[in-house]
Amino acid sequence: MRVLVTGATGQFAGLVVPALVSRGVEVRAFVHDPAKQGQAKDAGADEVAVGDLRDPASVRAALDGVDGLFLIIPAFAPDTSALGTGIVAAAQAAGVRRVVFSGVYHPSLALVNHASTRPVEEALYHSELEFTVLQPAMFMQGLLGGWQSAVDDGVFVAPYSKDSAMTFVDYRDVAEAAAVAFATDDLVNGTFELAAGGMVTRAGLAALMSRHAGREVTARDVEPGDAVRQMPAGPMKDGLLAMFADYTGHGFRGGNSLVLRTILGRAPRSLEDFFAELSR
Repeated sequence: MRVLVTGATGQFAGLVVPALVSRGVEVRAFVHDPAKQGQAKDAGADEVAVGDLRDPASVRAALDGVDGLFLIIPAFAPDTSALGTGIVAAAQAAGVRRVVFSGVYHPSLALVNHASTRPVEEALYHSELEFTVLQPAMFMQGLLGGWQSAVDDGVFVAPYSKDSAMTFVDYRDVAEAAAVAFATDDLVNGTFELAAGGMVTRAGLAALMSRHAGREVTARDVEPGDAVRQMPAGPMKDGLLAMFADYTGHGFRGGNSLVLRTILGRAPRSLEDFFAELSR
């Protein structure tokens, strides 16, 4: 199978390329920046298509001759839903057989970065494509900046309450689930919530970091407005502020790991595993 991977040099979807290659899937990487073609090749991509998800002609060219599409779309963009549904339609028109969509945990939430994925899921459900919808929890890789601050300064800050319980997943496990979805038929026409298991507050994360950072780490809150002060006014800024308020009020609840454990055939990577690896 030959699969087009969107976001192939990104912090998250970039992890999908080697996961697919390890299962014998041929990868055509879709990159926006021509300078990153070498990065995609180094990750294992057989081919690289340079283009823009908002340019239908380059999307059509990239989809030509592939069997599958790994789709991830930007959060908070004003055209997120239209972008995703348009690419689903383009995939079907191009004769793509299977699409794996990396969406978001709890798309039923009213937050724009969650709700904007619902039309994309609906487009897949209404299409004639074989689909797999992955709904990953908060990415552990998003903690890398906080980890570095903890190591350097002994402080772990975020613009929502340190007492809010959150659920996480290592995106490498999401990438492996995507690889299973392309290399086998086990996940065809299924929708799967992916979480590592359990919930933890930022105070709890600071305690975990303390065990592996070689110093005491303290969790502190910062004002949400301060965190986005340098951002221009617009949908992304508004969306982030709404998300921070929701996290303070409700956390990010969930954390059942049964689905991910079943797909992987092993225990998902834990936060303990994640920080232990970073400390080596």
